[in-house]
Amino acid sequence: MKTCLALLCLCAMNGFLLGQAPKPPIAAAPKSLQEIKAKAEKGDATAQFNLGAMYYYGLVVAKDEKEAANWFRKAAEQGDADGQLSLALMHTQGRGVAKDEVEAYKWYLLAAAQGREVAKTSIVGIKHGLTAEQRAQGERRAREWKPQLPPKAK
Repeated sequence: MKTCLALLCLCAMNGFLLGQAPKPPIAAAPKSLQEIKAKAEKGDATAQFNLGAMYYYGLVVAKDEKEAANWFRKAAEQGDADGQLSLALMHTQGRGVAKDEVEAYKWYLLAAAQGREVAKTSIVGIKHGLTAEQRAQGERRAREWKPQLPPKAK
């Protein structure tokens, strides 16, 4: 069930990341939501990304872009490439977070460094809208970024 939900969320996010508005996948059973939320709250980056996708699309939970961005950020800050890519796009569009193309550029750079092709393509597009100073600032932020791992469970 966990793998199924992760795949459904990733398929939905692929449409999200390509700027499409796909129909949301079939929602998971409430028990799965409880399991995902519990793991996300304990710091599991994959669960955090999945929970973000659920909030973004309104799957089993009420649609809430701000809450989606919050969970994507938690995953992104741990080094999850899908969380980084999703957060970058949200900053690019100003959805759930303030529009901030320098911050978006940073997250695109980090996701691209992990091999995300969509991030690599997005970098090309966003670079043209940034000044040399903004590009340098985004690149500096990406270089200085360090993953923030969750505290160990007691």
